[in-house]
Amino acid sequence: MYEGVVQNLIDELGLLPGVGPKSAQRIAFHLLAADPADVKRLAHALLEVKEKVRFCRVCGNVAEEDQCRICRDQRRDPHVICVVEESKDVVAIERTREFRGRYHVLGGAISPIDGVGPDDLKIRELMTRLADGQVTELILATDPNLEGEATATYLARLVKPLGLKVTRLASGLPVGGDLEYADEVTLGRAFEGRRLLDV
Repeated sequence: MYEGVVQNLIDELGLLPGVGPKSAQRIAFHLLAADPADVKRLAHALLEVKEKVRFCRVCGNVAEEDQCRICRDQRRDPHVICVVEESKDVVAIERTREFRGRYHVLGGAISPIDGVGPDDLKIRELMTRLADGQVTELILATDPNLEGEATATYLARLVKPLGLKVTRLASGLPVGGDLEYADEVTLGRAFEGRRLLDV
């Protein structure tokens, strides 16, 4: 335990996701040793992001305007929506340069253990977007874990009456991985998602 403001800083840093007590202490002492101008720049960036960043009124992605840049882009295919859990997932998919449709950010996944149900996510907003009949395919790109699977299954059942093509991102073995290190679920998914080789 340190005195006053130093301990306050460590405590606040320790509240950040992925930052444990030791990391919080290391960051705090790094900030104490840093140039005051660098610390002011960091503080300004934190305040600015809270003031300027909001969520896109269409898809729920982070934005500095009413709509995010993807929703404003007229070149994006309005007939395909990729559903993701968080804004960081949008960034991961965009890095692949494979997807040219639009997104819908749920703001999490169904997790009864954490007290997160369907009403806590942006599912109602998704259903509103699907109501006009313009969307023909819904890609469910939730995480391949228990919560992500539950969310994908819930959404698939919910939109089934709309007659949309509902797809799920393929999952299985990573490129460069070894079979001996793959867990049973991953290996099972790889078998389910196997494809015909054209030679």
